[in-house]
Amino acid sequence: MMTKIAVIGSSEFMGKILSVAAKMQGIEIDPYIYQEPSESAAIIKTLKPCDIVFFSGALPYYFSKKQREKLTVPALYLKQDELAFASSFLQIIYTKNISPERISIDLIDSSIVTNLLNDSKIIAQPFVIDYREMLAEPCFDTNRIVKFHQSLWEQGAIDIALTSIHIVYDRLHELGIPALRMTDPEISLLRGLQNAQDQADLHKSKSAQVAVGYLMLQSFRTERVEQFANEINASFQEQQDNILLLYSTRGDIEEAMEKQTLHDFLEKSKESLLAGFGFGTNMKEADQHAQIALQFAEKDVNPTSCFILTEDKELLGPFPHVKRNQRLKSDHPETLLIAKQTKLSPANVSKIIEFSKSRHTLQFTAADLADYLQVTRRSTERIIKKLVDHRYAKVVGEEMTYQQGRPRAVYELKLPIYF
Repeated sequence: MMTKIAVIGSSEFMGKILSVAAKMQGIEIDPYIYQEPSESAAIIKTLKPCDIVFFSGALPYYFSKKQREKLTVPALYLKQDELAFASSFLQIIYTKNISPERISIDLIDSSIVTNLLNDSKIIAQPFVIDYREMLAEPCFDTNRIVKFHQSLWEQGAIDIALTSIHIVYDRLHELGIPALRMTDPEISLLRGLQNAQDQADLHKSKSAQVAVGYLMLQSFRTERVEQFANEINASFQEQQDNILLLYSTRGDIEEAMEKQTLHDFLEKSKESLLAGFGFGTNMKEADQHAQIALQFAEKDVNPTSCFILTEDKELLGPFPHVKRNQRLKSDHPETLLIAKQTKLSPANVSKIIEFSKSRHTLQFTAADLADYLQVTRRSTERIIKKLVDHRYAKVVGEEMTYQQGRPRAVYELKLPIYF
């Protein structure tokens, strides 16, 4: 199965990464180009469904922190390594014949310079600024990096600046200061994409882990439990002594935590409700963890309580008495715009977005969406047609569920899901 990687970077970086990606198997690049790294936060709001988000460097990654933390897929950036620095640094020394002490350098991690100089037995020390701590500040200003190089140049202390930031390079060029921008060797790009593919596979694997849940109620209404089970894509069965047993996946339970589905189900209970969920690499392990989690809920002083025990024995809870994420709203401007274009209600658009987020695969059928929305197949097909007509979805294939009968269309959503 293809791994879809959303790449956020400059047009120059995109050209390189697409060239490298063409040499790899099993990945598909969805490019998002910015003029400046600060635009990455806004770009995240436009992301289409993907398996992982890959940033071209530390700056766009940190600039998008607030929006990035809302992602339900992994995100990482191409880190500067000693190979990337060494190739540019040695180019200056040997092709431009400039000694190390006449070079100014900016990096997110100055230890890269120290390690290379020590390993190469180079005694002379260049001027180095490390901007890792600056990125943690509310407003990171690249002008501070520019002034670092500019000041040394005006003092006559350097002959060239080596920068890891594209916009700093452009500014130094405008000021007439000799500069070289660090470039990522092809091997670094290959490693970065391979790491992204591995992280996406790991996330999918964890999301697909078995999850078992035990609900202990004084009495229960089947309709309410069925609604909750549907929201977490779970099947359930009644046990003795007012205990319900649910089967789901880790990804669906984590989605329920992030979207407040679990919180709402627990908080709206007008009677005592104790719950324990367990994750595991197999059904037996998940069931054992769920029973342990339920025991913690039984010992809690609150009449309604839920704990979750992961496969790593990490205990989460008690819910709903812990900090939770904010609820997504259906009156977001992007939602309203899509609703207006497709003639769908904002509520339906929001549900479709949540459907996309809850999936562990990018592809779906009309039956999948109908089951999630709890509407008829005909209604779902009308909804999908409107999405396809306005290019918010596309047909990517067909599947045969039986030996006889017509094949079913397989779709992929193309609408932004991380407002």
